[in-house]
Amino acid sequence: MAEERLGPVQKTMQSSGHRFRDVEHHPLLAENDSYDSSSSEADVADRVWFIRDGCGMVCAVMTWLLVIYADFVVTFVMLLPSKDFWYSLVNGVLFNCLAVLALSSHLRTMLTDPGAVPKGNATKEYMESLQLKPGEVIYKCPKCCSIKPERAHHCSICKRCIRKMDHHCPWVNNCVGERNQRFFVLFTMYIALISAHALILCGFQFFSCVRGQWTECSDFSPPVTVILMIFLGLEGFLFLTFTSVMFGTQIHSICNDETEIERLKSEKPTWERRLRWEGMKSVFGGQPSLLWINPFAGFQIKRLMLRAKKGGPEFSV
Repeated sequence: MAEERLGPVQKTMQSSGHRFRDVEHHPLLAENDSYDSSSSEADVADRVWFIRDGCGMVCAVMTWLLVIYADFVVTFVMLLPSKDFWYSLVNGVLFNCLAVLALSSHLRTMLTDPGAVPKGNATKEYMESLQLKPGEVIYKCPKCCSIKPERAHHCSICKRCIRKMDHHCPWVNNCVGERNQRFFVLFTMYIALISAHALILCGFQFFSCVRGQWTECSDFSPPVTVILMIFLGLEGFLFLTFTSVMFGTQIHSICNDETEIERLKSEKPTWERRLRWEGMKSVFGGQPSLLWINPFAGFQIKRLMLRAKKGGPEFSV
């Protein structure tokens, strides 16, 4: 991404022996720091992050509709007409639980700030407050006028610099970055699981219908049943392939502490890498536990009520 040398601030700081280049970062602006920690964290906690992008919103709605369609076919075409009560109960509960977890992960990915750098913090006052030593270098993003922390990249869709930006995904209408990568990994995992489950159920249902000569295998007519199952099979295969690849790519990136952008640009690491389990713990938080696969972890209903009292959600620009 293009960076810009600081104008009036540059002149002031250069007189003291400071330099501004597009190579290094100031150590005070490492990936876990922020422009104003007290106000910035409070703002993040009290707002709902949402990107107003037409393509992204359409893709997000399509994702929900496809999951709802799969749930409809599995529940009303395959399981409810089945004469095997326990087969229907177990598979129905399992599929619907996975669907809820998938959609919850999607929401958490879409509505969580991915790690946006505060806009317009490249001011003379802020620069002077850093108390830079002679020879130290920093740089800013000319597009959002912010001091870029290490490993931050500018997203043209979110119109912000994102910490540890991996990529912008239209299916979740958001960037995948430092703060929401965990939810994106869970989203791809649960979609892959329900896709595999749907394909298995399609196979059993087709075999059952053929063996029973399409009598009493569904409450729908045979032609309608076949069409619904074919579409579900195609959807399941495509989603399973796509999300499995994305899940594997994300786990590989986390274990190597390297984002997709850094890999594609072949950036040499200037940070201390957290490999394998250290990388997993840094993304999912703490030691391995069931909380790692729980998209509701850290979700606070009281905070949502507080947002409503303050006048509703605040959308990003």
